[in-house]
Amino acid sequence: MKELAYLNKFFYKYRKHLLPGAVFVILSNLFAVLPAQVIRIAFDLVNENIALYRLFNGFEQQQIIYKIFASSLFLFGSLVLLLAVIRGLFLFFMRQTIILTSRRIEYDLKNEIYAHYQQLTLAFYRRNNTGDLMARATEDVSRVRMYIGPAIMYTINTAVLFALTIVAMLSINVTLTIYCLCPLPILVFGIYKVNSIINLKSEKIQQRLSKLSSFVQESFSGIRVIKAYGREGFVRDGFNAQSENYKQESLDLAKTQALFFPLMLTMIGLSTLITIYIGGLQVIAGTITAGNIAEFIVYVNQLTFPITSLGWVTMLIQRGAASQKRINEFLKTVPEIVNTNFDIQHIEGNIKFENVSFIYPDTGIKALENVSFEVKKGEVVAIIGKTGSGKSTLANLLMRMYDVSDGQISIDNINIKNLNLDNYRSNTGFVPQEVFLFSDTIARNIAFGNDILDMPKVIQAAKDAAVYHNIMAFTNQFETFIGERGITLSGGQKQRISIARGIIKSPQILIFDDCLSAVDTQTEEEILNNLSRVMQNKTSIIIAHRISTIKNADNIIVLEDGKMVEQGTHTHLMALNGYYTNLYEQQLLEEQVLD
Repeated sequence: MKELAYLNKFFYKYRKHLLPGAVFVILSNLFAVLPAQVIRIAFDLVNENIALYRLFNGFEQQQIIYKIFASSLFLFGSLVLLLAVIRGLFLFFMRQTIILTSRRIEYDLKNEIYAHYQQLTLAFYRRNNTGDLMARATEDVSRVRMYIGPAIMYTINTAVLFALTIVAMLSINVTLTIYCLCPLPILVFGIYKVNSIINLKSEKIQQRLSKLSSFVQESFSGIRVIKAYGREGFVRDGFNAQSENYKQESLDLAKTQALFFPLMLTMIGLSTLITIYIGGLQVIAGTITAGNIAEFIVYVNQLTFPITSLGWVTMLIQRGAASQKRINEFLKTVPEIVNTNFDIQHIEGNIKFENVSFIYPDTGIKALENVSFEVKKGEVVAIIGKTGSGKSTLANLLMRMYDVSDGQISIDNINIKNLNLDNYRSNTGFVPQEVFLFSDTIARNIAFGNDILDMPKVIQAAKDAAVYHNIMAFTNQFETFIGERGITLSGGQKQRISIARGIIKSPQILIFDDCLSAVDTQTEEEILNNLSRVMQNKTSIIIAHRISTIKNADNIIVLEDGKMVEQGTHTHLMALNGYYTNLYEQQLLEEQVLD
């Protein structure tokens, strides 16, 4: 239960809804106990007056006794029906308060999990797969809601009904009550033994479900590759294996849960037999009446519901605890990067790297070592190097997706760690190497960086990114719906829409992370010319692997194995006849071979 203690703050928040719900539980169970007493009176009435009815056999008074007798039974039957209706009304109010509150808490918990996910850094997402994240925010939360709503509601209901029934039984006959309850310790012991098994199996089921969700999510995301390689059968076999594991874990849990109900029904049946036998002896002795036996049998059967629901409620609590434990694991994860400054600052665009080194925390790979350079406002700086040289890492550090391991990055002479992170990122346009487009219209994808959909700005951004004519060629133009991850577009179209999304908000700093690799040289030149106009007096960082992309930059930084080996203009670097020159000659040779 210590894992479920996290939910106490929600119980306090919605106490005004839960407390009336508890009152309705008590009232509903009060009206559940009263019918047994009415039945006892009716049974004794029948038993005591049947002899009187037979005594007047053949006399006119017998019909009068019959009418009085029948009207009395009708009255008692109507009273039982009325009590049942009143109880049903309170049960309705009980569900309207407790169950609806559980839905509100489910809503709050999902929002809290999602908001916490948003605060976590890239290192967290590198360590955890998407399917597991989704399972904890959906499936696990649903199981927790079953604890918050049905489990708590039926626990209170069971406890109150059990207490009221036991008190009523003790008030009639203590000895008979003790005999009736003798089988209960056996039942409690059985529940105790099975509970631990249910808990372990519930955790295994949730782990299997997370793996299954991850497998499905990855399969659908990579469906193009799967079909291209004809691996549908292989993937299907993998899914069948994952499903089989989940099925087996679920069957094991179902078999364990199946032990509850036969055990409970056996104990209830045994209690009924004891009631009839011991009660019969006491009727003979004159201690109780026959109506008391009927009343006791009703009480024993009323205990059937709380005891039989005990197994189900216990299962809900155990599964809720297992799910909340998984949720707490991520909620307790502290973000490596925290925004500590909430002041709005104007970003000019001056950037300075001072002896920056970075080691990826999850892999231990050293991506950058002792990198130093400076970018003035309005300059275009290019980063070039082979794959794995640290170019994208540099962009991620500049966006503060990670914090440097050593050294310092300054923006306008302020340590990037001391900036208002939200304000800084809102003034920075980032076009990543791995393009991601949302399942929405082209217009909304381009306008993603803005709070409102301003179509004139969207159209201008599309023109600056040289994708306007492609968009207008579509039937629905800017209202064309993009499939998941932009699957309906070509690689070059996706890159240019991503560029349009980066420049629409007129950022002070624009970072291009090798996002022109899928466009031809003519389109590339058009985009760069447009950017020189759009980013005038603003800072641009262009990361590329083609020298043709960056040869007109104000400063070119050459990276190799995470180290800065050269920097300068294209002319200066060519004069050095070093690493940059060799890279330029290799690319010229490749172009000649392709031609």
